[in-house]
Amino acid sequence: MAPASSSTRSSITLNINGEKHHLSVDHRTTLLDALRERLDLTGTKKGCDQGQCGACTVLVDHRRVVSCLNLAVAAEGREITTIEGVAEGEDLHPVQQAFLDLDGYQCGYCTPGQICSAIAVIEEHAAGWPSAVTEDVGAPEPPPLTPAEIRERMSGNLCRCGAYVSIVQAVSRGAEARGEARTATAEEAAA
Repeated sequence: MAPASSSTRSSITLNINGEKHHLSVDHRTTLLDALRERLDLTGTKKGCDQGQCGACTVLVDHRRVVSCLNLAVAAEGREITTIEGVAEGEDLHPVQQAFLDLDGYQCGYCTPGQICSAIAVIEEHAAGWPSAVTEDVGAPEPPPLTPAEIRERMSGNLCRCGAYVSIVQAVSRGAEARGEARTATAEEAAA
């Protein structure tokens, strides 16, 4: 097989977890493959490779994206956060700690994507972004982060083990710990 011509490759710099990485990539290389195969950041999982399961969710400029559908060249110059970069040194992110405390995982395969998505969900909610179940989209402040809100907002992340009850509770606790969103009562979160 002949090597790809230079017109199909680019030299890029990716800012991942606060560190710059210089790569030469084929234009068709997904962000997921660049992370896993080129940079050995294997916390981000390859699930369906079609954008349907959310296992490969990472944060790009603080917004969640499925990295299997995003090209590495399109991420140049943007701030990328993978599961390896959400903790503050030895201190787990509040969402990571909540997942541990409340067993928001079973096999753990989807957990990195769930956690990255949950972090973005909390930020989106605190910023007042409505979801499909938000009743009053014109309210001056976000509604409580109810289990229905959490389930709707996390619906792009599948858990084949079915740990959804614990995931909803973990997202609720993570939001409380961050103090960025009004959350539902403990009874509502268990519903």
